[in-house]
Amino acid sequence: MTTIHSQYFAVLDQLPDPYDRERADIGIKRLMEAAQKLPESEPKCDLLAVCQSPGASDLLGSMFGNSPFLTQAAVSEPGFLATLLIQGPGEAYHHAISPLKCGQIKPIRTIIPSQPAKTLRMVKRRAALTIALADIAGLWTEPRVVQAISELAELSISHCVKHLLRRAHETGTLILPDPENPEDGSGYIVLGMGKLGARELNYSSDVDLIVFYDPDAISTAAPLKLQQNLARLTRDLIQLLSERTEDGYVFRTDLRLRPDPSATPLAMSVEAAETYYEGLGQNWERAAMIKARQVAGDESAGDRLLERLAPFVWRKNLDFATIQDIHAIKRQINAHRGGDTISVEGHNVKLGRGGIREVEFFAQTQQLIWGGKHPELRQIKTEDALRMFAKKGLITGGTATELIGAYWYLRKVEHRLQMIADQQTHELPPDEEGLRHVATFLGNKNVDEFRKILTGHLSTVEEHYAQLFEEHSEIGRETAPGNLIFTGTDDDPSTLQTLTQFGFEDARAVADIIRNWHRGRHRAMRTERARQILTDLAPQLLAAFGTSPDPDGALRRFNGFLSALPAGIQIFSLFRENPSLLDLVAEVMGSAPRLASHLGRRPGLLDYVLEPEFYGPLPDERSLEQEIRGVLAAAPDYETCLDQSRIWTGDRMLQVGIHALRRLAPWNDISAAISDIAASVISALASQVHAEFSHQHGIIPGGQWMILGMGKLGGREMTPSSDLDLIVIYDHDAGAQASDGKKSLNPGQYYSRLTQRLINALTAPTAEGNLFEVDMRLRPSGTTGPIASHIGAFTKYHDESSWTWEHMALVRARAISGNERLIRQVNQVIEKTLTRSRDPAHLLADVAGMRERIDTEHRTGSILEIKHFRGGIVDIEFIVQYLQLMHAANHPSVLCANTADALESLAAHKLLDHSDAELLRKALLVFQSIQGHLRLTLEGQLDGRSVLMLPKPLQKSLADLGECSIPEDLETCLETKATRVFRTFKKILDDAPAG
Repeated sequence: MTTIHSQYFAVLDQLPDPYDRERADIGIKRLMEAAQKLPESEPKCDLLAVCQSPGASDLLGSMFGNSPFLTQAAVSEPGFLATLLIQGPGEAYHHAISPLKCGQIKPIRTIIPSQPAKTLRMVKRRAALTIALADIAGLWTEPRVVQAISELAELSISHCVKHLLRRAHETGTLILPDPENPEDGSGYIVLGMGKLGARELNYSSDVDLIVFYDPDAISTAAPLKLQQNLARLTRDLIQLLSERTEDGYVFRTDLRLRPDPSATPLAMSVEAAETYYEGLGQNWERAAMIKARQVAGDESAGDRLLERLAPFVWRKNLDFATIQDIHAIKRQINAHRGGDTISVEGHNVKLGRGGIREVEFFAQTQQLIWGGKHPELRQIKTEDALRMFAKKGLITGGTATELIGAYWYLRKVEHRLQMIADQQTHELPPDEEGLRHVATFLGNKNVDEFRKILTGHLSTVEEHYAQLFEEHSEIGRETAPGNLIFTGTDDDPSTLQTLTQFGFEDARAVADIIRNWHRGRHRAMRTERARQILTDLAPQLLAAFGTSPDPDGALRRFNGFLSALPAGIQIFSLFRENPSLLDLVAEVMGSAPRLASHLGRRPGLLDYVLEPEFYGPLPDERSLEQEIRGVLAAAPDYETCLDQSRIWTGDRMLQVGIHALRRLAPWNDISAAISDIAASVISALASQVHAEFSHQHGIIPGGQWMILGMGKLGGREMTPSSDLDLIVIYDHDAGAQASDGKKSLNPGQYYSRLTQRLINALTAPTAEGNLFEVDMRLRPSGTTGPIASHIGAFTKYHDESSWTWEHMALVRARAISGNERLIRQVNQVIEKTLTRSRDPAHLLADVAGMRERIDTEHRTGSILEIKHFRGGIVDIEFIVQYLQLMHAANHPSVLCANTADALESLAAHKLLDHSDAELLRKALLVFQSIQGHLRLTLEGQLDGRSVLMLPKPLQKSLADLGECSIPEDLETCLETKATRVFRTFKKILDDAPAG
């Protein structure tokens, strides 16, 4: 009589009960139906007979009633199941894997293309069924189970590699020394990592691989394409193993443990690997390499590689920062566990508190710490490492026994979870019914018994792990609301959640940026010490960036800042010693793109930022001009002079910008300081440009020139993004015909080209960036007139031809640079033009018409575009300039270039009602503050955005500047002010005398 193997009889009373008896009966019925369909060549009678023998229904019911996956596997392989039941798991396992142990690979031309994939999947299905039944029946221990799964994976990988190498040889891609044994001497190395390397795979494990090659050991007809060809071979390896076909898949395959996986090919040369690990290898990679083992390919080449990498993994000395980093690896796995208690429902037996990973890290961490000095601790298997710790006295024998017992029990639970439906899961069901299924499959009487056993083991692991790790303070605990871990290759879900809590929108992109820091992508991160310091700083750095108006943009700019650094230790140490500096840098990076760009080019400025004088009163225009003239005078050549002008301007703009961000000065002082910086650099550059120009073209007899600042520059009301409105005027001796240089020019050509050279000096981008954009359209005759005007032409134009709108522009004219006599002449022309008697009706019509044209061209419904919003800045400027032109003939002192000063002067002369002047002055300060802060903090246009569409920190800053308690009310507050301004505008122009 055909019966089940005697081994099964011995364990029948220990089998788990079927969780679902109906499903068990249906499974047995399906198996019988499958047996009837077996061809005569298969052991149909044996299967039918053995299934009806004593004990068979118990054995099959235990499997079918608990695992739909194993039911399907058995029904798919009825003939093999007969072998498994009759011969026992040992013989059946060897029979299952025998196709992979045949040694030699047949010539490719004799193999059906799909055959290797079909063979692999058949072997996997049969071996998995064998291992599972041996496990469920308790015939194999958990160590034997994981050993078998790992052997299956290793044989599968090796079989694929042999097949692919043989194919590469036969197609001429490679020249193998022994095509009958393709792996030998191939130079192709496949390392098994993680549980595969340790021979501890579970049922649904991925296999973690790293592929290297030794170019010196490989013969190829196309050496320049070697890496490309081997990367393609590796891609085919992944496909053979991972692709799901009608026969299933073999093993999911993961190559992300290789060095810097987002930037390196699938197959990497051994020289590149050694360079990477020696210079940029991280501690988590050292921990991963503990379990590295050759699983396929050229065994001797693999041994050589592992020997060369041993100094990276096993260091003689270890500092505290390295130990902290090792601990950070575990904190990534913890995934913000949500409290200090262990709960069974939904608990992750691999990653959760007291889980499998804590046992593994308990072992790996001590191996990293002590393995450099004690080679006997370099054990690949977790159990072997724990036993060796006890033998060396690093832990007690009791601790080792408890951890080993807990480890294998948790692995058993893990296996049962994965057997149910062949899912890569480690989480227990969140409900009572799901837990009853798991408890039944484990052979427990009820859920309470399972809960008691499981929590006992989890608590044991937790206690021992806590003694090793959690007495140490965690990096950033006081700053981060959750995990901030960037080791490994995968995003930590809790870290992504923490980044979101900090205020980042694209948490995955942020995590990727920081992971690249750890990989040494930037020069500043190439040293281990720099990476350690930045790891310490990460929580504070991210917390600081998270509070900026644009956290994601801030981090991107900081990443750009890091990419430009030649080294990192000094600056990172500066951040660590001065936390307030880190806050400031985060604020600049997130709030002021222009300042961030300059700081990225000039990281050395951070030392200056720490000086008390940086936050003192801003220097006046005279001091600034003296300073920049000295800087430019020291430049050895003209190109350096241009670079230095940009560096100096950026440095000074950074100081003013930080004063603005930190509210160290009111906005009218900020805009005056920006204007003074611009005026100083224009004046200093004008001298340098003229000197350089005269080397080639000489000078004009009696030649003089001067530069008028117009608009915001003239009124000292510039914002960080203001253009320079300029007019250039020149004069020379009456009889001067040409310059006296090697390339002589007549006066008109001379000053036109000199002016163009000045414009180029101000606008041309250099290695140190840009200075300003220049607008010359306010010159006489606008774009149709010459770029530089002779004083005579300038005088004649304004005596005879200039328009009212040009007179309005002249109100804000201010001499920036030039010959003192010529400046006086120009000022006289301007004063004469502005103080002439005017027809009130004509003036009113011109001003009103001009305002309507501007409104038509720039009309906006967004109050944040406060310059052109009705009742905004332009309306205030029109009120002032209208009144100035109306009354300058009798009151020339009202001709102030600055709008706020003009309001005060008009009120003092009783030409503007005091209450109206105060209303306009206060509104102007608020509007200019809002405009200036937006220009400082935002790149590009507002594009109609409302206040509440802006970043929240920016909303708050704007509300404060707008004298409003909450951001939600800011638009209403501004509109109220604008309404009052517009009402005043209409009152003044409507009440204007008609003549």
